[in-house]
Amino acid sequence: MHFSSRILVLFFTAMVAGNSYGQQKAVPYYPSKQEIREAYIRQNKVDSIFRSIPLNVNISPNWQQDGSFWYVKRLPRNTQEYDYVNGADKTKKLAFDHKRLAESIQAVTGKSQDAEKLNISKMFFSADKSTVSFKTSNTWLQCNLKTFKCNLTTDTAFKRYDNNKPLQVHHSRWEEVGRDSVSPDHHWVAFGKGGNLFVKNAESKKEVQITADGSLDKPYGEFCWSPDSKNVIGFLIDPKKTKEVYYVLSSVPGTTRGQLKSREYMQPGDDMTSFTPYIFSIADKKSIKINTEKIDFFGAPELHWRKGSNRYFTYEKVDRGHQRFRVIEVDVLNGNTRNIIDEKTNTFIYEQRIYTRYLPETHEIVWITEKDGWRHIYIVNDITGAQKLVTKGNWVVRDMDSVDTKKREIWFTASGMNAGEDPYFIHSYRIGFDGSNIVNLTPAQGNHRVVYSPDRKYYLDTYSQVNVPPVTELRLTANGAPVLTVEQTDIHALQAAGVKLPEIFVAKARDGKTDIWGVIYRPSNFDPSRSYPIIENIYAGPQDSFTPKNFSPVNEMQSIAELGFIVVEMDGMGTANRSKAFHDVCWKNLQDAGFPDRILWMKAMAQKYPQADTTRVGVYGTSAGGQNAAGAVLFHPEFYKAAVSACGCQDNRIDKQWWNEQWMGYPVGPQYEQQSNITNAYKLKGDLLLIVGEADENVPPESTYRLADALIKSNKNFDFLTVPGMGHSDGGPYGRRKKRDFFVRHLLQVEPPARELGEH
Repeated sequence: MHFSSRILVLFFTAMVAGNSYGQQKAVPYYPSKQEIREAYIRQNKVDSIFRSIPLNVNISPNWQQDGSFWYVKRLPRNTQEYDYVNGADKTKKLAFDHKRLAESIQAVTGKSQDAEKLNISKMFFSADKSTVSFKTSNTWLQCNLKTFKCNLTTDTAFKRYDNNKPLQVHHSRWEEVGRDSVSPDHHWVAFGKGGNLFVKNAESKKEVQITADGSLDKPYGEFCWSPDSKNVIGFLIDPKKTKEVYYVLSSVPGTTRGQLKSREYMQPGDDMTSFTPYIFSIADKKSIKINTEKIDFFGAPELHWRKGSNRYFTYEKVDRGHQRFRVIEVDVLNGNTRNIIDEKTNTFIYEQRIYTRYLPETHEIVWITEKDGWRHIYIVNDITGAQKLVTKGNWVVRDMDSVDTKKREIWFTASGMNAGEDPYFIHSYRIGFDGSNIVNLTPAQGNHRVVYSPDRKYYLDTYSQVNVPPVTELRLTANGAPVLTVEQTDIHALQAAGVKLPEIFVAKARDGKTDIWGVIYRPSNFDPSRSYPIIENIYAGPQDSFTPKNFSPVNEMQSIAELGFIVVEMDGMGTANRSKAFHDVCWKNLQDAGFPDRILWMKAMAQKYPQADTTRVGVYGTSAGGQNAAGAVLFHPEFYKAAVSACGCQDNRIDKQWWNEQWMGYPVGPQYEQQSNITNAYKLKGDLLLIVGEADENVPPESTYRLADALIKSNKNFDFLTVPGMGHSDGGPYGRRKKRDFFVRHLLQVEPPARELGEH
């Protein structure tokens, strides 16, 4: 061969093996029994290799009082070291001499110690760093770091800092509100008796009856005092008993009978306890019914009194059906009300992401809403109701960290602000109340996780992409300036082991404009001349987005890919963390599940990569993903040929009330039945495996049993696995094994190897 021709051949071969994988015609991959046996062995080896390679993708700092911290670093051979970082002098070093400390621990405790596997769970350094107190197993020791003389000691007085807890915790409307029965002036105690409100003089113990029309069936309760101790705010309660669901534990050891279990469980449309608010005057025993509707969704609300006033308070009301949210002001003198915030929508307000923080000193409310089409921050004057937009643009505020009332700054996370990168990547910011001086604390491209020091002087910024290894940097909070790089993940060992990193892929949605972002996993022995079945990992629950954004070289998707599949995941329309319009696709329409976008995405992938075989497409999912997976072969059998549905919400009337009414609407309408997988079971084409744990307390197992019943009555062939004693799950190790075997059997058309291989 001529030299130049050889160069061209080598160049072409490199192109085929590269990211493009070439555009040559691919031959469908159908492995022999021996090939699939080898694939199972290779899959198990890849999983084992990954578990043995230390990547240190998520550094967990143990902060000290001065802002320094230590952390545990994983090393090869399942060993570890303890590193110490000091931001003040920009240094990182070993926290101590591991060998000498191991010897000292052994001398004091009499227990053998491995210097590379020290078991230290808590550790605190003295101010001058000359001594360290730490807990190993259940023993506390104090050690001089110069002499390494150690002594038994007691638990340290230092408080351990929770890295995952935001500076200011948002009170969930589902949480019970704490109420004090004692009046602010400590003269009275409010309590219920016989369904009525009584108050008792704290000194004389004399009881005074305030109401007389309450009963045990409909009592007054949830009492709260006004700041001047002159009035009690309470509610006339109309209790509704929550209905029960049941399951049977069939295989309890030591028994010969199944055990019936029951628990309270609200389903869509069930009656809820309601609360009618009243104002009770202690002096004249008069009551005023507050001029507003009863509260028939959530419990009695938390009250927010206007600073310096005994006359006005506000409370929040989310209407059942999730289409109206209000902050309502009450005038205690007459019971009249007015709306400080009144948001209405034709689709839904995502209740779980409503954020309100009350600033009584300045009569302001920090409020996050999607009312302009994107999730943004507003400042609301709680006297005038005037609203001021703080953040704006075609991007999404993801979460709130804190509000600094002195500097008038808001600390938050957001995604989609940076042009040219994945719109789901999370970054941390702070901004002035007036929308000025926005600071991006995480400028690098990638998905960020920020952990602040207790004094907020420093923060750790860890960022990565699904196929780009993490970097962890220590930075100054004041200006975001870097202090030092703490860790930079080395993946050479991973690559040497043959692990193939996933690829990020973007294609247009059904509207031809919106980008749909997803990931592609291929087998490590990927052959560009072959075409492989596609398997989609699906979860289209509207409460979030689900495609991995952090470094994720090996997970279940890669593990399944090793058997001879291209495994993908993407977020279609109807999921969260994009625009309101993107999210609204799910409204009364969970059957949609983004399938039009998902199918177009996979077809676009196959257009670019002919190794993706769109004639052999499988799908699997758990919970809402189980509903989606079964829906794929019911509503889109022309594309999806095989599905594994685990503990799926197969009918939204059977699942939990709060989740399903949020997306499918209230009252329960015809869309619930029309979109039910059970109602549409007769449409099944292709292959389906149903998996359910008999003790599922999240989605009642009868959801899956009823789908099985409907399939049987429609004379449909399907596979069914019930796992005794298991709760809400994909079936555990056994269920995951059956899932892989199912796809091998139906998409690769070869019988999986016998289990005597022992690698499962």
